[in-house]
Amino acid sequence: MSDLEKAGYKSIALDIAQRIVSGEFTVNSKISGRSLLAGQYHVSPETIRKAIGLLKEEAIVHVSQGKEIIIVSDSNANAYISKNNYLKSVYSLKQDLQQLLLEKQEMDRKFEDLLAELIEASDRLKHLKPYNPVELKIKPGAHVIGMTIAGLQFWQNTGATIIALRRGTNVSISPGPHVVLLEGDVLVVVGDDKTYEKTERFLNMPRS
Repeated sequence: MSDLEKAGYKSIALDIAQRIVSGEFTVNSKISGRSLLAGQYHVSPETIRKAIGLLKEEAIVHVSQGKEIIIVSDSNANAYISKNNYLKSVYSLKQDLQQLLLEKQEMDRKFEDLLAELIEASDRLKHLKPYNPVELKIKPGAHVIGMTIAGLQFWQNTGATIIALRRGTNVSISPGPHVVLLEGDVLVVVGDDKTYEKTERFLNMPRS
């Protein structure tokens, strides 16, 4: 038997041990038949038989006369992994990747739902005439950078009311008076017809 063949079924044995330690295969449970395992790892049933033989030698599994494979020890599986300085196989890495893809899809769905809610809320705000909301971005060098909303006496100086603050991908509705403004922040404000120009001038006055 070549070293490559030995490495092949040992790698599978280690991967099955890893799946036992992770809880995918639990103690006292039965692993599916060798033909199914062979299909998962894309190797022959004979290679799976040899891999299971290694696990049997380490008292990780028991093989009955009916060829049933029963998990008997997760601690022995962990010791076997540690002894061999095991790195995850392609199969386990694929499983991890599939899990991450599922989590990403769920995050994308939540992001789309939140974005839809935000757009809907923005559309409702646009109908608050004559108090149409406007977005104002804080530019580099503006005197408001590093100051709180309360410290600026924002309403007294502009007549505008801040209804939201967008910072990157985060949106805060009705930000509190102690929020510190940063360069690049976008304020959503409402007020009368003169609000936009007055607030724009106030926000982006250069530091003296």
